[in-house]
Amino acid sequence: MGSRYLDLLFFTGLAFLLCHELDAVAQAEWRLLPFLSGMNDGDAYVVFVLLHVPLLVFALWWTGSTAPRVRYRSQLVVDAFLVIHAGLHTALRSHEDYTFHTTLSEVCIYAAAALGLIHAALSIRFVVYSSRAQPSR
Repeated sequence: MGSRYLDLLFFTGLAFLLCHELDAVAQAEWRLLPFLSGMNDGDAYVVFVLLHVPLLVFALWWTGSTAPRVRYRSQLVVDAFLVIHAGLHTALRSHEDYTFHTTLSEVCIYAAAALGLIHAALSIRFVVYSSRAQPSR
């Protein structure tokens, strides 16, 4: 699988995460976060949304780097986050404020994780295969 297709796979997983973040605002996900759960909903909503600005700027800038090594490593970090994020959602399912039980919510969360896992596995395989295919100097 070529690197263009790997990028498409990665950015599709990232798109599912971004769709989840839209859903997270509707579901008041800040109620599940220790540092925001003690705030009133109005203030927590503002902080939750504004915290996503630097996080998204950094993630998009980092994973879209024109330096192949930086892009590869940063995408693997995001892939790991997608899987860990789904694990956290699974662990929080019984929390009284957890409301991500709709099909849409679950598809966004778990499709992102599945694509992250697939992307990571294929990326690692692609890099290992590419390094073996190059003649030694």
